[in-house]
Amino acid sequence: MRRVLPVAVLASGEGTTLEGLAEAISGAQVPARIALVISDRPNAHVIERARRLGLPTGIIPFHGRPPGEAASALDRALEESGSELVVLAGFLSILPRDWVRAWSGRVINVHPSLLPKYGGRGMYGAHVHEAVLAAGERESGVSVHLVFEEVDRGTVLLQARFPVVPGDTPETLRARAHPVELELLGEAVGNFAEGRWPLPYVSGAEPARGRARRDGAAGGGGGTGASIDGSASRSSESGVGR
Repeated sequence: MRRVLPVAVLASGEGTTLEGLAEAISGAQVPARIALVISDRPNAHVIERARRLGLPTGIIPFHGRPPGEAASALDRALEESGSELVVLAGFLSILPRDWVRAWSGRVINVHPSLLPKYGGRGMYGAHVHEAVLAAGERESGVSVHLVFEEVDRGTVLLQARFPVVPGDTPETLRARAHPVELELLGEAVGNFAEGRWPLPYVSGAEPARGRARRDGAAGGGGGTGASIDGSASRSSESGVGR
């Protein structure tokens, strides 16, 4: 019997990324399971969505409490669930530096740009897409990266790029990026679960190459219209929340 990797998902919003990741794991027959879903916001829709999916949930507020207290609560929840890999899926609280150091190499984040471009504090969601359009970029993309202490500055494990076309808006870029985010997250979790990447991941190691490049225009038709790069292999420090 194959070993199944227990994964925790931390999220603050609607939970569409959580649901997509769950489907990607199931559809690709990845030997992983979502062992816990944690939100920092009691009324976040992700909790309701997780419960509908039959996934264990927890709420750990970070705002207005000592960072060490929140980190201890998070540690306990992860330990009780047996989680070995943590996926940030739109988690907006700042993760304490001590916690990030303790979990180094075991936390990944998905970011809607071609890092190192358009990363850092305040660069999330529509803010990223607005910046891409304001700069007149001809392409954008998605990055999956390790989470260390500085925002969006860590080892990039996977990237996919897609064109920016005339008439694009932040909303159209978001719609184009979202399925790519799900695809790359599923691939990243699969690489850890199948043993192609070490866990914890050691910065400087060469990530497994992604699937063959697929070039295509955005819009209708099959696929995501994105080309996948196996690795940008950039070691430094990475995002701790937003």
